[in-house]
Amino acid sequence: MKTKANHPFIYFFIEPNVVFVYNIKTQNYLTASELVSVGEWETFELNHEDEFARFDHEESKPLEGRVYLMKQDDRNIMLKEINKQIQKHRNLSNINKELSKSFHIVSSESAAGSLKVGLDQPKNVIAFPDLFSIGPMWKLEEKVGQTFRYEWLFENINSSENDDEYENKFTNALLEIEGIPDQVPIYIWYANNADEQSGVHFIVHLLRDRANDIFLLHSTDLYSTYISRKDDAQSVFYTSQIRPKNLKYIFERFKPLIPLSTKDRIQMQRKWRTLGQSKKILRLWCNEDLISVPEVHYDPLIVNTLKQLHNEQVNKDFIKAGRVIGEIVIQMDGMISDFFLEYRIRHLIYSGVFELKGIPKSMKHYSVKLRS
Repeated sequence: MKTKANHPFIYFFIEPNVVFVYNIKTQNYLTASELVSVGEWETFELNHEDEFARFDHEESKPLEGRVYLMKQDDRNIMLKEINKQIQKHRNLSNINKELSKSFHIVSSESAAGSLKVGLDQPKNVIAFPDLFSIGPMWKLEEKVGQTFRYEWLFENINSSENDDEYENKFTNALLEIEGIPDQVPIYIWYANNADEQSGVHFIVHLLRDRANDIFLLHSTDLYSTYISRKDDAQSVFYTSQIRPKNLKYIFERFKPLIPLSTKDRIQMQRKWRTLGQSKKILRLWCNEDLISVPEVHYDPLIVNTLKQLHNEQVNKDFIKAGRVIGEIVIQMDGMISDFFLEYRIRHLIYSGVFELKGIPKSMKHYSVKLRS
């Protein structure tokens, strides 16, 4: 594929003689699902490939009533080129400086949604589409590590999200962080769970060469100290569990005035080196520390939970995988990934511990029982 840019237009030549012209209509990075819905496309035909170098869509008539199918690889190339152009012109126009006086980074999309609702304008919130407690974090700041993680997740985790969509969102978060202007304060939100504890170390590592002031906001500690009541029915372990108005209150009243010190940055870098050099796939937040454990860690809990559910039956029969997972999540106060539990249930099936009924494409589509 050949490409050339005439901002806001990007031209893509695909053999034998088709040119797709994309008109950029946004300053936000795109994902695969937005390629059609955001921006405008036109299609042209050339007589010969040599015409592409001097091709100008404004001097040609677009095709009408004709449909072309594109390969997935071609769409991925187009998306990367479009986002490169968006990044280039965001930097040239200093769009980030216009949008925000500060940047907020979180390691979950649900937490980002709450921050976007709660915080006053101007604001800029960056999020990773991730559960950092599961899957390898080996060399995650490098392309080789990102590919290694993508492949593990796609091969083992049943998620409703499209594979390319996840990779697009992760890459776009990196582009957003790379584009943060110098001297703008950066606030990283995190909480008492393995996802956000893993994420905060990764994010601080990504910012290791930046001169920006970095402030850490421990959302659940601040919430429990200044907002929660003794009669609250539910404990809060995740930033996303805090209401937007309370996140706003925390930021306005209790945001740190002193940035992360050089000493603390170095200490977090050391912790990241441990995480970033390991290919282990399960992390827990235990006794105020982030630890890696074997992937079989929860297998006995899964087996015992299924035994308990069998004991409630008159005759031992198949039980929906989703129900088994739901029982465990309740026991663990939500401090465990249901996606990871479903992955381990499939492993227990493949290893002969459980019998299977149905198709294990999601926890709703199959049932299990202990093998006699």
